[in-house]
Amino acid sequence: MKLNVKTSFVTFVTILMLSISGFAQEPARPAAAPAARPAFRMPARIISPEILPDNKVTFRLYAPKATEVALSGEWMPGFGTSELFARNDTGLFTITVVPLNPELYSYAFTVDGIRMIDPNNVQVRRDGSRYESFFIIPGPESDLYIHKNGVPHGTVTKIWYRSAVLEMDRRVYVYTPAGYETSTAKYPVFYLLHGAGGDEDAWTNMGRTAQIMDNLIAQGKAKPMIVVMTNGNANQAGAQNEVPQIPAQAGQGMAAYTRYAGKFEEHLVKDVVPFIEKNYRALTGMDNRAIAGLSMGGAHTQTITNNNPGMFGYIGVYSMGLMNFGPQNQDAAKLEQERDAKIEALKNSGYKLYWIGCGKDDFVYQSAVNLRNLLDKHNFKYTYRESTGGHTWANWRIYLSEFAPMLFK
Repeated sequence: MKLNVKTSFVTFVTILMLSISGFAQEPARPAAAPAARPAFRMPARIISPEILPDNKVTFRLYAPKATEVALSGEWMPGFGTSELFARNDTGLFTITVVPLNPELYSYAFTVDGIRMIDPNNVQVRRDGSRYESFFIIPGPESDLYIHKNGVPHGTVTKIWYRSAVLEMDRRVYVYTPAGYETSTAKYPVFYLLHGAGGDEDAWTNMGRTAQIMDNLIAQGKAKPMIVVMTNGNANQAGAQNEVPQIPAQAGQGMAAYTRYAGKFEEHLVKDVVPFIEKNYRALTGMDNRAIAGLSMGGAHTQTITNNNPGMFGYIGVYSMGLMNFGPQNQDAAKLEQERDAKIEALKNSGYKLYWIGCGKDDFVYQSAVNLRNLLDKHNFKYTYRESTGGHTWANWRIYLSEFAPMLFK
């Protein structure tokens, strides 16, 4: 048998190469399994506040590193009152409070001495430099405070104007009723003033003015009107959370308040009213102008109307009474004489309504009694509304809800 040398040589070389390759190359290793990816898990939803069927309210806060959590709420008596949460073994703090009447309530947590809003509640309001969470217990008493589908809604505009009296640009909130933009009608104007510590944001943020006016107008209880809410702090251009502070030389606090005493009242008459009547379809004359204010705004209201009889036909003083803000060294008898003359002039001005509201537990209650005694001395006609509770927005929303339907009738 003859061997094919050429074929044998090729076969030999092929086997040799395969053998060398086998020695030089490691056997293939199985591919490593990919690292397991952690499953995506939504954090457990914490409901706070939870309004229960019997109007009890449960609050919850997950704070595993906290030692103590306390709740303070607007429904609690007095200032500084709080209640402690109970803690479970996972670090969830829980508390359930007594049944609450229908109303809007603000509240805050204190965690190991640090005050904070409820991180599980997106409903937050600002009271000057303080933030609070809030909720609404539904019911007849709070019905006006709720935004409702099917109700025509007005517009709240934030607009700047020039104050010649205060020598600065200032911001004002203006509510115009539903239909204002598409009509040619003119409307009466209601000037609504906030209290100390607040600003032009207060009446829409905490007072629920837009919702109250929308609902009252839709129900036919109030006439369509323009509502003007400007900043009652003469040393501020606008709400301090949005508007940069004015130059330091203008000052802040009580020193600035004293320096600007009387200037806000003058500027409202000389700057704000003319601006509104020039730039909005506003009816003019005392029968088409109303003014009201709470606390400090109630004092502003008295000063403005006492100094300008015949300018406003409808006057509301909320949680404020007779106060003496004059210089301490000024002659008391002279002040009283001047005040009596102003009350007589206002009495004879043809005003339509003078309305006073105060809570029985309000710290200014006696000043409201003093104001009523002064008006009684002059046989000055007024309407008095005494409510429960103290110096709170719960009362001021009620006063607005009752006062607005009396206007421009």
